[in-house]
Amino acid sequence: MDMKRINSGKLRAVGYDSRQRVLRVEFSDGSAIEHLGVGDEVWRRISSSSAAWSYYWDNVEEEF
Repeated sequence: MDMKRINSGKLRAVGYDSRQRVLRVEFSDGSAIEHLGVGDEVWRRISSSSAAWSYYWDNVEEEF
């Protein structure tokens, strides 16, 4: 999975596997988590957001 480097809050990189619908999020402390069942629209929004940490917290963290 290709990761897109970002610098937003505690996020450092995000990646997405559209076939398996998996969003991988890497944090500034070096930890990472994979969210299952994530749609393309969520990936599009988090990867292009200027406030990716807020988007993640509000729309991904507890939803998936």
